[in-house]
Amino acid sequence: MIYLQLFFEFLKIGMFAVGGGLATVPFLQALAEKYPWFDTAMLSNMIAVGESTPGPIGVNMATYAGITAAGIPGGIVATFGLILPSYCVILIVARILQKFRENRWVNAAFEGLRPAVTGLIAAAGLSVMRVALLSANAALTAELPALVSFIQWRECILYAVLLFVAEKWKKLHPIWFIAAGAVVGIVLKLG
Repeated sequence: MIYLQLFFEFLKIGMFAVGGGLATVPFLQALAEKYPWFDTAMLSNMIAVGESTPGPIGVNMATYAGITAAGIPGGIVATFGLILPSYCVILIVARILQKFRENRWVNAAFEGLRPAVTGLIAAAGLSVMRVALLSANAALTAELPALVSFIQWRECILYAVLLFVAEKWKKLHPIWFIAAGAVVGIVLKLG
């Protein structure tokens, strides 16, 4: 019985929690009041665990809640209930897009979306780079002399070297670059 309840409750959350994983929090609060599976005090632990583990936070929180309520099978059932609506929507959208893929209007829309998405990703990358390479004072002002005088030269050289290495060793798994970046960050902070 508990597995059916978990499945249907998380199916409802998956259908109506639009906007990302944190949109599941109000639904989880309601579950905490409705069922004895977990309480609202545990909700903060669920959010912390969900944010700190790999994967989408909503899925992590559903798994955590399901395991808390009914062990590992409960975690599997809750997670399946949460992702099922999204999976069905993706299948429907993929089917529709496949049907209209030869449509010149759809192709034109995708041609226009590619540079827009590329621009958004580049803007986010530049924003992160500005924060990573410039001191706080320089990042706040946009004047070129202030920016040039506050650039963290060690980090710039290091990033250039890492980009060169990454270009030469493209076939390495990205986790190696993440690990190398963490080690370099530790060395720079300690040095």
